[in-house]
Amino acid sequence: MADGKKKEVKKETGLGLTFKKEENFGEWYSEVVVNGEMIEYYDISGCYILRPWSMSIWETMQAFFDVEIKKMKIKNCYFPLFVSSSVLEKEKDHIEGFAPEVAWVTKSGKSDLEVPIAIRPTSETVMYPYFSKWIRGHRDLPLKLNQWCNVVRWEFSNPTPFIRSREFLWQEGHTAFATKQEADEEVLQILELYRRIYEEFLAIPVIKGKKSEMEKFAGGLYTTSVEAFIPNTGRGIQGATSHCLGQNFAKMFEINFENEKGEKGMAWQNSWAYSTRTIGVMVMAHGDDKGLVLPPKVASVQVIVVPVPYKDADTQGIFDACAATVDTLCEAGIRAEADFRENYSPGWKYSHWEMKGVPLRIEIGPKDLANNQASIPFLQLVRAVRRDNAAKVDISRDSLMEKVKDMLDDIQQRLFDAAKQKRDACIQVVKTWDEFKEALSQRKMILAPWCDEEEVERDVKERTRGEMGAAKSLCSPFDQPELPEGTACFASGKPAKKWTYWGRSY
Repeated sequence: MADGKKKEVKKETGLGLTFKKEENFGEWYSEVVVNGEMIEYYDISGCYILRPWSMSIWETMQAFFDVEIKKMKIKNCYFPLFVSSSVLEKEKDHIEGFAPEVAWVTKSGKSDLEVPIAIRPTSETVMYPYFSKWIRGHRDLPLKLNQWCNVVRWEFSNPTPFIRSREFLWQEGHTAFATKQEADEEVLQILELYRRIYEEFLAIPVIKGKKSEMEKFAGGLYTTSVEAFIPNTGRGIQGATSHCLGQNFAKMFEINFENEKGEKGMAWQNSWAYSTRTIGVMVMAHGDDKGLVLPPKVASVQVIVVPVPYKDADTQGIFDACAATVDTLCEAGIRAEADFRENYSPGWKYSHWEMKGVPLRIEIGPKDLANNQASIPFLQLVRAVRRDNAAKVDISRDSLMEKVKDMLDDIQQRLFDAAKQKRDACIQVVKTWDEFKEALSQRKMILAPWCDEEEVERDVKERTRGEMGAAKSLCSPFDQPELPEGTACFASGKPAKKWTYWGRSY
C-alpha cells in the first residue's frame, strides 16, 4: 500500500521535463524555471513570483556587490517608487527612450487623479532634483548613492521570466563627481564588479565593451556593458550596464557646485545597474534536460544528502549518518541539507534535486554503515554524485570536507569552462556583408570591422529584419584585436574604425 501511495505521489508531481533544450528552447526554459521552483506565474501577465530558490541566488549576488560598493564609499538609500510627469519629462531624450514602457497611476479609489503619477522605470529623474539640492560646493562631492529596489517597465512583447518582465528587482547606482576623470574611473570599476558577478559567481563568460551611440543609455554620454551570449538561441544578452551620463542631467536638473576657487562648475554623473535578469542568463547557460544546473557559489543548497534505506536496513542508523554528514559539512562552511521525507523514494528525490540543480548529491545506504556497525562517526564511505556531469565518486569519511570542497570548486570552474567553450565556438569573425549574412543565419556572435556610423547601424538593422528579429551591435570590446590599415567596414565599405560584436539579442 505504501509503495502504491509513493508511486501515486510521484506521478502526480510530474517530475521530468516535457521539452528538450536543443529542440524547443523557449518551452524548455519556461518549464525549467517553474519545475526547478525558481518562479511561479502570476495572474498579471509579465509578472512573476520569485520563490526562495531564486531569491537566495539574488541575495548571494547582493551580499557580494553590496560589500564591494561600500569599499568604494558608495552608500545605500531609498527613493520613492512614484515620479511626477513634470520631473519625468524634464530630460527629453531620456523619457523618449522609456516612454512606451512607463506605467501610470491615474486613479485613487474611484476618483481620477488630477495629475497622473508615473511608476519609476529607472530613477535618474526621481533622484536628481535632490542631488541639485544636496550639492552646493566641492566639499559635497563626490555624492555616491545606490538603492536596491524594484522598477516597472510595461513590456508588451514576449515577457519571459527573469529576462523580460514588467517588474523586476535590481540595484541602481547614481553618483556625481567634480571631474570627468573620476566618473570615467568609476564606470570601469563598477563594470569589473559586474564581470565578477557573471564569471566568478554565475560561471558565465562575458565580454566587456562600449555600446554604440544608437544603443547607449538614452540621455547619457556613453554606456559600457558586459555582454553574454546564449548559444542555443544564437542571441546576445546585455548582462549589466555602467553609464557615464556626462553633464547632460546636471544641466537639466541644475546640479552645480562651486570649486575651491569660487568658480561655478557642473557635476559629472554616472548611473549603473544589474538586475534579476542575471538569474535567467544563468538558467539558460547551464540548464540541461534534467533541469537547472546551479553553480556552487550561488546555490542555496550546495550538497543534498539522501538516505537510501533498503528492506530490513537500520533506517535510524542511516538517518543519523546523514544528519552527522550534514553537520560536518555545515561546520566546514558548506551549505548542506538532508532530505528525510519518507513519502518519497530515493530515486524520486534524486530526480527532484537534479531538477533543482543542486551541485552535489551524497547518498548514504546500509552498505556505507556495514564496515562498522558500532556508531555513526565510523561511517566509512559515502557516494557523491555530481550534477554537472553525473560522475560518481566514493569519498572516505576522513577526507569528506576536503573532497567535497574540491569537488564544488571543480564544478564551478568546469561550468565556466564549458560555457566559455560553447560561447567561443559561436564567435565568428567576418569582413564582408555576405559573410555577415551567412554567420547571422547560423546564429553566430559576429565580430566585424565597423566604420562606427549610426546611419550604417540603422541600415544593418533594416536589412536584417525578419522573423528572428533584426541584428544590432552588441558592443565594441575593450580588448580590441589589431585592425590593419585599410580595413573596410563590413557593411558600408568605408574605412573601419574598430571591431564590434554584432548579432540578434534579447
